[in-house]
Amino acid sequence: MNTKRPRMRKFTVKDFDRQFPNDDACLEWLKNYLYPDGIYCPNCKRVTKHHKLANRPCYNCDHCNHQVYPTAGTIFHKSATPLRTWFEVIHRMASTRCGISAKQIERETGVTYKTAWRMFKQIRSMLGENIPMLFGEVEIDDAYIGGVKRGGKRGRGAPNKTPVVGIVQRKGKVIAEAVPTVSRATVDPMLDEHVAKDATILYTDELRVYDYLTRVGFKHLRINHEARQYVRGQIHTNNIENFWSLVKRGISGAYHAVSPKYLQSYLNEYAFRYNHRFDETPMFELFLAQIRASR
Repeated sequence: MNTKRPRMRKFTVKDFDRQFPNDDACLEWLKNYLYPDGIYCPNCKRVTKHHKLANRPCYNCDHCNHQVYPTAGTIFHKSATPLRTWFEVIHRMASTRCGISAKQIERETGVTYKTAWRMFKQIRSMLGENIPMLFGEVEIDDAYIGGVKRGGKRGRGAPNKTPVVGIVQRKGKVIAEAVPTVSRATVDPMLDEHVAKDATILYTDELRVYDYLTRVGFKHLRINHEARQYVRGQIHTNNIENFWSLVKRGISGAYHAVSPKYLQSYLNEYAFRYNHRFDETPMFELFLAQIRASR
């Protein structure tokens, strides 16, 4: 039996240039994506043929002149930045594993740093997902993200760091949330919302926050990192720790620093890439598909 996972199709720069040579091509894609069955005209009370108006991001009904703006209600709404630049930034962002900085986008597209930063913020705003309940073998771990002076304390208890909690289903999806503190008050709601209690084994480290899990009905197995245990048979938290490693490398390498206010949007970005890493659809197309969710 062949258990090899399908490889994600690539969407290269040449593919992008071929499919999206200008603003009109991007707008046409957006119109076809948002209105796959045609544009419904409220005046004509039916789906009617619409044509694009020259020099305007707008489609006009052939019968009553009712106008539809495909960018309305999306991250592109009322943006002075060319639509193709938006699509180019989404493509560059989706094509990296660890992220790309606003400074690099400023250099490569010619937009201002402020515009590049705002575009990233808008794109990340649509990457949050409603993940189905996790089941089977599930790992939970916390991490602390933020700057620290050289020689300063790292990890749990380090100052100026934001705590985050991650839950990952082995060979499945990950959920990562920035939290005020790593405590039962923050872990418990995440488990109730995201983890199926009746068919799940939870793997954690030795942190005492997780002591209650067996009492509330989970099968709970733990690895003791303080005793330098990292793998004991099937007991480990390597998957979630690998995800944290990816997040931390990306933030320190591409973004250098992230404020607590925007950390969740960065976690959504990395979680989205992780959760779709085995999809056959190119990551760029998956990013674009989130436009509908942002309306």
